[in-house]
Amino acid sequence: MTRTIDSYKFVSGITKRTMETWAKIESPREIPWTPLEKPLSECRVALISSGGIALKSDIPFDQEGERQNPWWGDPTHRIIPRGTKTGDIKLYHLHVDPCYVEADINCLLPIDRLEELAVAGEIGGVAPSHYAFMGYNLQPRILLEETTPKIIRNLKDEAVDVVVLVPA
Repeated sequence: MTRTIDSYKFVSGITKRTMETWAKIESPREIPWTPLEKPLSECRVALISSGGIALKSDIPFDQEGERQNPWWGDPTHRIIPRGTKTGDIKLYHLHVDPCYVEADINCLLPIDRLEELAVAGEIGGVAPSHYAFMGYNLQPRILLEETTPKIIRNLKDEAVDVVVLVPA
């Protein structure tokens, strides 16, 4: 069975056309690149997912706010501790089918695969914390000015060398 994600499910026709136009006029930008200062086999690695994953015991991402205002997306983040399993999480994202991540966390946060890389010696270690936020956010000021610096502080506090970004 083929499943299609409708990124424009909760927006009006004019909003959909506007967003599609924006996507077409976005100029390609240089990707920032920082070479590693040590071998990957000595680096501590964390994951960041834009999939809106949260622990079942955590505060859910705000989906109702987006339903009420499709231009808005929850700008907060959630911390996913090392060792989290599929049954510990829930997906709060209106643009992603939850059945896949609720069957296997690794499709949006490859936490088990990262542990395997550490055991194999491919990476130096797994960070104590991973992070998730809502990737659909058309008003990213708070995400960029408040949430992102918090995540960066946490990554630095946990001596993370490498971050793997996992898009939803």
